[in-house]
Amino acid sequence: MVAPPDNDVLWARSLHHSHSGSPALTGVSVGVREGEILAVGGPRGCGKTTLLRCLAGSLVPDEGEVWFDGVPVNTLGPVARERLRRDRFAWIDPEPTLVPELSAWENAALPLLLRGVAQRAAKKTALEWLERLDIDTCAKKRPYALLQAERQRVAIARALVTEPAVLFADEPTATLHRGDGAQVLRTLLTAARSHHITTLIATHDTEVAELADRTVVLIDGRRVNSRGNNGSSDTEGIAACSLSV
Repeated sequence: MVAPPDNDVLWARSLHHSHSGSPALTGVSVGVREGEILAVGGPRGCGKTTLLRCLAGSLVPDEGEVWFDGVPVNTLGPVARERLRRDRFAWIDPEPTLVPELSAWENAALPLLLRGVAQRAAKKTALEWLERLDIDTCAKKRPYALLQAERQRVAIARALVTEPAVLFADEPTATLHRGDGAQVLRTLLTAARSHHITTLIATHDTEVAELADRTVVLIDGRRVNSRGNNGSSDTEGIAACSLSV
C-alpha cells in the first residue's frame, strides 16, 4: 500500500472493477486536491459512475486503493464506509429522488434532521441553501408540484446542506433541458467554490466539463488523459469520444 501525495485530499491508485465479469475500470489512478472541481468525462458506459462510486466508498474496487484525508477507504468495513459517506461526503444523482410526503425545505433539511439537528436550526439552514439555489419560493411545495429543474435544485440543496468535504455529482443535469441544466450547474459550482467543497462531476458533456478546474477522461474503463481546463486536451478528448457513441 502506497501513501497518497500530501496535496491530494482524495486519491486512487490502479483501480480495477468489473460488473458481472465485464470490466468497468482498468487500472485507473486519479488524485483530487482540496477544493478542486474535477470533471470525469467520457462517453456513456466508459466507467465514470463506477469511478465515482469507488471514490465515494459505496463500491469496493476489485483491485487498487482509495484514500480520503489520509485514510485508506477501500480497507474500511461497511459500517465505517457508510459513516464516511454520511458525515463527509454527499451525492447527487441524475434523477432527483425526493421524499414525496415532505416539502422542499423538509427534503433539503433531511440530512440534518437525521443527524439529530433541532428542527428549527435544520429548517433555517435548509432555507438558506434553497435561497442560494434560487428555489426558496418553493420551500413549502411538495415534489409533485415542482418542475424537474426545481426538484433537482432541492436535491442539490439536500446534498450541500451539511457542507460536505467532498461532493459527488453523477450527471447532475442529464435530465434537464440545456438552458435549465446550465443554470443549475453554474449555481451548483458557485456554491461549491464559495464553500470550498471538493467536487467531482461525471459528465459526457464538453460544456459541463469546461466549467471544472480540470478534466480526467475515461474510455472503456481506462484513463486517457488529464489537464487543467485552460488547455484543450481533455475537452477535445470528450468531444471525440462523444462522436463515437
